[in-house]
Amino acid sequence: MISLPSPQQLRYLLSLADHGHFGRAASACAVTQSTLSAGIIALERQLDAALLERGISKRPVFTPLGLEVVERARQALAALEAVAETVASARDPLSGPLRLGVIPTIGPFLLPRLMPALREAFPRLRLWLREDQTERLVAQLESGRLDLLLLALPCACGEAETLPIAPDPFLAALPAGHRLVARDRVPVGALAAERLLLLEDGHCLRAHAMDACGLPQGTVPAEEGFAATSLHTLVQMVASGLGVTLVPRLAVDGGVMAGTSVAVRPLERADSTEAPPGRTLALAWRARSPRAAEFRDLAPAIAAAVRGE
Repeated sequence: MISLPSPQQLRYLLSLADHGHFGRAASACAVTQSTLSAGIIALERQLDAALLERGISKRPVFTPLGLEVVERARQALAALEAVAETVASARDPLSGPLRLGVIPTIGPFLLPRLMPALREAFPRLRLWLREDQTERLVAQLESGRLDLLLLALPCACGEAETLPIAPDPFLAALPAGHRLVARDRVPVGALAAERLLLLEDGHCLRAHAMDACGLPQGTVPAEEGFAATSLHTLVQMVASGLGVTLVPRLAVDGGVMAGTSVAVRPLERADSTEAPPGRTLALAWRARSPRAAEFRDLAPAIAAAVRGE
């Protein structure tokens, strides 16, 4: 009979892979460094395989086999956690810890009103939040480090299951005195003659804004000389007269324009029968997650928070 690694041994191995440092990995596991090292050595002996290179480097260096074992270990622990989650979900839905990832163009504007609503509706639910860009959040979801994502579609969500929650139309953000401020609505085509300010690469809102303006992905406007790291910075750049941008209504309702002279106007397409440019707020979770029904139950509360109810 094959001798199987223990979940604790696998946790030590994953912690070392994730932190890249024996001391930090041990702290994350709430054990001493010697305990963690001994656990990994015991795992290597049990498997009769070298998972780490032993040399002068103080940082852990995984062998090719060790890297493969790390990924297998991640899958194995995720499967074990799914067993426990299935039972817990059936016994007491929407309770206990939930690791939620949220993108930066949603979190600051929705969470202040969403969190109190969730605490009231689901008092036994304990939310742990992680804010990051879409690509990194999806990777953490796939690896089992996050349970649920709150993001914007369209996006490259891998094999995750997605549930649209609410539309989030774009508004044109214009400097005070700009010629387009006099219009009730701004034609999307009118933005072609403007310097369009965008978030830096990696933010899905950048791709959404470029798509709304008909710009090929992977390109930037010829006049663009800057890229912002946050919507607040982007709005300040518009206020300084550096150009125009697109902002989601969620961010405007969440106060991103507070204290500025920036004007916002709805957008309209050349074909008035088409919906105005925007994005769709959505939840995403691992396909076949045992908590999928719980996640769907969260959607109405999140949609209500988006509407400000």
